[in-house]
Amino acid sequence: MLLGNRFGFVGVGCVAVAVGLSLGAGPAGAQSSQTDQRFRAEEFDYGARFELPDGEHPEIWNPAKRKLIAGGPMIGGTIRATDARTYCAMAGAGYDFLWVEMQHEAISWEQVARLWRTCPGPAAPGVRVAYADEREIQHATDMGSLVIVVPTVDSVEEAQAAIDWTYFPPIGRRSSGGGQGPSELWNDVPGGYRQTWNDNVVLFLMIETLEGVENAREIAKLPGVTGLFAASGDLGNFSGFGQGDAEYEALITEVADAALEAGIHACGPLRWADRPAFTCFQAGTEAANIRRGAQAEIQLAEERFGRTGSGGASTSRLGAAGVLANLTAECGSITYPDDCYAAATDAVTAAGAMAAAEQAQVRQRLRDIIGANPSHAARLRDIASHGGLALDP
Repeated sequence: MLLGNRFGFVGVGCVAVAVGLSLGAGPAGAQSSQTDQRFRAEEFDYGARFELPDGEHPEIWNPAKRKLIAGGPMIGGTIRATDARTYCAMAGAGYDFLWVEMQHEAISWEQVARLWRTCPGPAAPGVRVAYADEREIQHATDMGSLVIVVPTVDSVEEAQAAIDWTYFPPIGRRSSGGGQGPSELWNDVPGGYRQTWNDNVVLFLMIETLEGVENAREIAKLPGVTGLFAASGDLGNFSGFGQGDAEYEALITEVADAALEAGIHACGPLRWADRPAFTCFQAGTEAANIRRGAQAEIQLAEERFGRTGSGGASTSRLGAAGVLANLTAECGSITYPDDCYAAATDAVTAAGAMAAAEQAQVRQRLRDIIGANPSHAARLRDIASHGGLALDP
């Protein structure tokens, strides 16, 4: 008797074989046994291929990591430009690392790679990527970054993604893809790049939102997180409060406590260097450094000129010019309100020692800033009032 199916005809004997297979007899029983022995990744023991010889410990060749291990302060400069000469000047200025701004600037990875290739030190190359993503972070590491800063980390899952793409196995999931970092910049580091990478990389996660603060303690405990960065500007942006407000300060304290509780580093802007919990900091941009350097150079020249008896501008006059320049730089377009408020506080304090005409210049500059930034008017007026500088006519 023949039984038909949509592929043709089979004999009765084939039906019996099929029944036997379905009951687990013969070859099917062997297949079931093999299925029980299938490979399971979670049961795999990672090999010793990338371990150093017995008795050897990984050398810390990343200068930023060395500074953190020593207890800090680890200070990073901020890079927004793409000019290699500017980058190299910052790299040799004394910073422990340089933070290239890839979150908010229209910079390409090709441009960043060129900066790092031109001046891989003495400051360690670092970057703030746009988000915790395989492409973003592996572009950074493969191009040579030794410090990875990941912004707006809200959850443990986001934090784990940042760890995954920053670290090689068995800690993370970074792919071994080459690039100028491992093949050119760091190809001769002590112990070997692949063998010592996980001990040398620095990973900072930025806590910028209320959700991030809520999850900060769990995020900080994840293996591979070097430090939590309390984002001074965006914690104000997402909370509606500013530095000095009790609500804002409670958020900062929560992030710092989360880091300390986990035994990692608490990071923030350089103006928080006097806060005991913090050991790593973000300093100003190359533009701010050019401005400050020019002011210092001009001040020295003015002082020397004044001592010759030849007359010329007084030191206090130069001080007014420096104060006005700083106010314009920090408050002309307010990106980080706390930096503007700090500049305003410095200006009001300095104005107390100025002549009336110079005080009037500072007062007018503050009025102009308030007029252009009405949402910050109350805070700036309060700063001026507390410093004894009346802004009303």
